[in-house]
Amino acid sequence: MDAEKPRTPLTRGPAVGVVLGTQDTSPLEFWVGVAAGQILELDALVEVGMELPTSADHPPRVTFWGLVDEVRKRFEGAKFDSDAFKFADATLPIEVAWVAHVQVIRIEPEVFVPPQPGASVFVVRSDAFAKAMGFQDWPSRLPIGLTRTNEPVYANFDFVDGTRGAHVSISGVSGVATKTSYATFLLYGLFHSPALGAEAVNTKAVIFNVKGEDLLWLDRPNVKVTDAVARDYQRLGLPVGAFQSVGLYAPAKAGPGDVVPAVEGRLDKAVRPYLWTLRDFGLKRLLRFSFAGADDPRAQLSLVTHRVEAFLVERAEATPRSVAGLEVDGQTLRSFGALVDWLSFGSRLDTICPGSASGTLDAFRRRLFGARERIGHLIRGDDGALNKSILWLQNQVTVIDIHALHSTAQTFVVGAVLAEILAHKEHEGSRPLVFVVLDELNKYAPRQGWSPIQDVLLDIAERGRSLGLCLFGAQQTASEVERRVVTNAAVKVVGRLDAAESERPEYAFLGRVGRLRAALLRPGSMLVSQPEISTPLLVRFPFPSWATRRSEAGVSSEPRQVSLFEDD
Repeated sequence: MDAEKPRTPLTRGPAVGVVLGTQDTSPLEFWVGVAAGQILELDALVEVGMELPTSADHPPRVTFWGLVDEVRKRFEGAKFDSDAFKFADATLPIEVAWVAHVQVIRIEPEVFVPPQPGASVFVVRSDAFAKAMGFQDWPSRLPIGLTRTNEPVYANFDFVDGTRGAHVSISGVSGVATKTSYATFLLYGLFHSPALGAEAVNTKAVIFNVKGEDLLWLDRPNVKVTDAVARDYQRLGLPVGAFQSVGLYAPAKAGPGDVVPAVEGRLDKAVRPYLWTLRDFGLKRLLRFSFAGADDPRAQLSLVTHRVEAFLVERAEATPRSVAGLEVDGQTLRSFGALVDWLSFGSRLDTICPGSASGTLDAFRRRLFGARERIGHLIRGDDGALNKSILWLQNQVTVIDIHALHSTAQTFVVGAVLAEILAHKEHEGSRPLVFVVLDELNKYAPRQGWSPIQDVLLDIAERGRSLGLCLFGAQQTASEVERRVVTNAAVKVVGRLDAAESERPEYAFLGRVGRLRAALLRPGSMLVSQPEISTPLLVRFPFPSWATRRSEAGVSSEPRQVSLFEDD
């Protein structure tokens, strides 16, 4: 299509109204009366200027910018509810007042005085919008979506990468809030915008795929992207296409023989199978992630687990690296089931855990047998299991599919991988950055109960910033996630919420109006709260430019060429 000449951006239109004097004004909030023939809606960004008395102590003029977070209309001059009918019939002279509440987000220069009643109010766009938000003052910024008027919105990347804060918490109703889609969009912006700079080459992301096989197509462009969607990406300064460096992993199928991935939708060799060798299972102390229950670390059962882990570490260190199994008492165990049988036989557990009560050891045995049925196919000691581990450092983005696994197996995979990443970061330092995307966080770090995987997630939430390890956690209900995991997130995102859930204290940052709006959000719209902007911003994010299913998968990732100014 023919390219159009660039248009001069509209920064400020005619005045839409004036600051009201019938309501108190303050440096933090004020009310606007909307002029006849003008429209002022929710989420609009407005500007008010005010001249100050001449003085050497302050500048001559101050400018306020704020977001409209509430709009109202009412009759002026009416006394009774029935007057509405007389107004409709034009038999009673009544004026309609349209007013809007503005939450101030920026004052320049910082002279904290109230706006002058009667001052003109303007809606700002384009370059004035970016200035009002303070985007240009941030050393690096991450695109997080568009306003309803197509203004690009950013997050201060210093509060994502650990410089001044870290972690993103995303909450919303399953299937409607598009939590995983938004987390993936943030990653796409991370790797395809200037936010990371030179660090982009070495930065890694690990995504746990918990629903369907949608994320196993990240490396393929989406053929259903329209020109209107392409323009959204262009406004955000992002190319249109797929993720460029992707490693795809699916669990190994159960049963003997060749190790192949358990996938249904994508059958090419791009998806690699994963499992753990029996030797690595012992060496990396993965037994604690094998049990479905949540045990207090002070309980006797946890003590038995630690002692058995210490025994397995000793045996694994004595086993040659070229052996996938585990050498114990002169024999090589070749499967997780064989290990369970060996530990459960006779008085071996009594020898490994002297002084433990017989009831505790019986409970441990029951858990072992339960784990054998659910994770046994992921832990093998035969030679075919060698070199089948997850190489999460090999690609820029690594997708680990766990959606078809039993809940116990999912917990095992997540715990084992996160423990490895955490150990790596503790050894290597804060750079390069590693981002982890994990949905269903309320299952892995519940507010009630305790589990080893919760320990790992707490460690990431509390120390991840200093280690360069950032968590993009998603959950249906933030109120059911361990409080320290949620509160350590510098950026909080909310999609569609259940009305009752939105009233929980975890969503106090939304304010009264934001909580009401969260119950009405459509898929693709999110409320985003970040430290340097005092009120949550409503943003929409574009349709994925990468495939999310077989029917969308293309073969070319050439960038789309569209005109930014053509009608959508």
